[in-house]
Amino acid sequence: MNLDEARGAIGMASLVVRPADTSVAQALNDLPVLATTTLLNLMEGACSAALAEHFSPGETSFTVDISMTPSAAVGVNAEIRAHATCVEVDGSIFHFNVEVHHGTRLICSARINRKLVDRVSYMARIAAESMMNEAS
Repeated sequence: MNLDEARGAIGMASLVVRPADTSVAQALNDLPVLATTTLLNLMEGACSAALAEHFSPGETSFTVDISMTPSAAVGVNAEIRAHATCVEVDGSIFHFNVEVHHGTRLICSARINRKLVDRVSYMARIAAESMMNEAS
């Protein structure tokens, strides 16, 4: 990956909120509004989309840090859109500013950091750690 090319990359993701996307359905509370976990998934998807065209074969990324500030709630059937911009690249860490909107209304803002990894090496390490844990 050319890290300099990733700076400024933009990714988007959208979702129409379904009953299964609510806090009630996910047993988080008794409010039938978009669950924070679903909101986070949408934002991570926008970050992944921003990087997708910049990966070399075998590369991927995963989230290593999140700071999010929800500012409004939405219910079932609301269409929301996440917009992620890679604002900084620090070694193998990509820093994103993310906003989620319902129409013009800001639903959430976040700072998400994702780490670049080689997919095969990463999964081999995870498998080895899993086998060691099973042997214990």
